Amino acid sequence: MLYQKDICIVGAGPGGCATALFLAKAGIPSLLVDKAVFPRDKICGDGLSGWSVAMLNRLNPALKEQLAGSREALPSWGARFVAPNRQVLDVPFVDRHQPDARPPGYVATRLWFDNFLMEQCKAHPLIEVLEGVELEQWERQSADQVILKDKAGQVIVQARLAIFANGAHSRQAKALAGLQPDKKHYVAGIRCYYQGVEGLHADGHIELHFLKEFLPGYFWIFPLPGGRANVGVGMRSDVVAKKGVNLRRAMLQLIAEDPQLRERFRGARPLEEVKGFGLPLGSKKRSISGDCFLLVGDAASLIDPFTGEGIGNALASGELAAQWAQKALEAGRWDAAFLRGYDAAIYNRLWKELRLSKTLQDLLNYPWLFSLVVNKATANETLRQTISCMLTDLDVRQQLKDPRFYFKVLFG
Repeated sequence: MLYQKDICIVGAGPGGCATALFLAKAGIPSLLVDKAVFPRDKICGDGLSGWSVAMLNRLNPALKEQLAGSREALPSWGARFVAPNRQVLDVPFVDRHQPDARPPGYVATRLWFDNFLMEQCKAHPLIEVLEGVELEQWERQSADQVILKDKAGQVIVQARLAIFANGAHSRQAKALAGLQPDKKHYVAGIRCYYQGVEGLHADGHIELHFLKEFLPGYFWIFPLPGGRANVGVGMRSDVVAKKGVNLRRAMLQLIAEDPQLRERFRGARPLEEVKGFGLPLGSKKRSISGDCFLLVGDAASLIDPFTGEGIGNALASGELAAQWAQKALEAGRWDAAFLRGYDAAIYNRLWKELRLSKTLQDLLNYPWLFSLVVNKATANETLRQTISCMLTDLDVRQQLKDPRFYFKVLFG
């Protein structure tokens, strides 16, 4: 079957759906293709940060309201940090008791959230959706036309621009952009859903446990609706290889033997087998476009180096991909030199944040310093508020690069 569209988007996760929806918002039709049939699972921490919620609002304020009104999304009002010395620090992002307070973030399974976005695409008259089709073959026929085919050659797509939003293992990111996994800029992660974990925060705080055995990385517990929790570990791949860590074994051992955690998991039961996934970090700049193609989301390696969160950046890259697709249509140009402006736009918007997150990741190499800051913050309201602001305000986070900040923590 032959499909002819100016723009073909491969991959219907948050980045791909956002691209299609932002294009449709501008009145531009597209073909959205995914190898899976939705709803489908995506291994992830399931956290929807304030950045993700803000991007949904930019796309369509009604989406933010639908998210807020869904029983599948648990409001999260802050974060609980556990330092390497096991000191606990609860950091609310906003005061939920204020009359107009809205939750800054949510936790929702990717099975639900990705399908939530996919349903928006299916309902839009300018977006043609094709599920259960994996477009493996690529050929640039001319300066303004590419051909994409499935393995059997039964589905053929003619397009001027292909936008690949097909995840961390995108073949096209490797074959066309030359992106290869770099263990120093890659995280190995595992996830398991549990029912009945005790001690979850009443305000839905996500938990980040920065334990020495997983640095630079963390063990997490993210509460979900219905008494469930997303439990997992993320650790930089070069350290995993250097230390010979078996993440699955290490996590299960931690849950079974740690004096604090074993009590919380005593009555909990896993709802699935432990599953693994990879996270290409945005801790270095890459070439993410070329002749007749753009990369979006995880395919462009845009995951936050400190938090491991990728949904917000995927949504943001979808918006910029849509903008540059529109520019290409208007200019009639699909060459690499023109589309390189997309790379510049991506890093102009995201690099400052990604670079700061890399600084935070590097600080985890000094667990004593992280523990010291948390210890001080538990007894210092001003410092707690500063840390809260650092997690939500990029300008305030710049303090982390200033040695005077740590001097104040030590002696102020």
